[in-house]
Amino acid sequence: MTTTKAVSKRLTFAEYLAYDDGTDTRYELVNGELIPMSLGSGQHGAIAEFLNVYLQAEILRLKLDWTSKQMLIGVRSPRAGKWDTSRIPDVVVIPLSQWRELKNREAVIELNEPPPLLVVEVVSESTKTVDYRAKRVEYNVLNIPEYWIVDPLTNKVTVFTLVEELYEPLEFVGGDHIQSQTFPDMALTVEQVLAAGDYR
Repeated sequence: MTTTKAVSKRLTFAEYLAYDDGTDTRYELVNGELIPMSLGSGQHGAIAEFLNVYLQAEILRLKLDWTSKQMLIGVRSPRAGKWDTSRIPDVVVIPLSQWRELKNREAVIELNEPPPLLVVEVVSESTKTVDYRAKRVEYNVLNIPEYWIVDPLTNKVTVFTLVEELYEPLEFVGGDHIQSQTFPDMALTVEQVLAAGDYR
């Protein structure tokens, strides 16, 4: 997701959860700093929406007790240091039971809770370094089994799969079918993902 300049005052995680500036702005917490999340480009939003709808359909087709949510679930990071970090991925897949628990409190997955099954980040010009470096490390440490980076800037999708506690990347381009351990029978190409929003 696209971010803009941070709000200056550093917050604890509890202060972040309670923070309300009276606007509809969503914030990630990065080392105690509030980072406003902008809407991003139309393509960015269209890709995230397309993937969320597609994954919801796959979950229903496979009759899995999971759900997919677009920008509704935060993931607290175990970064070292005094200040906390909490990300809001573009798309998150979690068990339905976990979603039911989050419905009755702040929708942030805590460090002592099971990690998401899959997270997706769509790259924007302003977030490419964070998506490829910082979030990769954070999601790896959280033991999130699968992390996708959808990059319309380079026309590729990178799927990171957790293998013996480290992420192993596979890159897909063009007409390649995206290979997912979470959705092994998925028939989705990079072209289809990057063309999201062209027809609606």
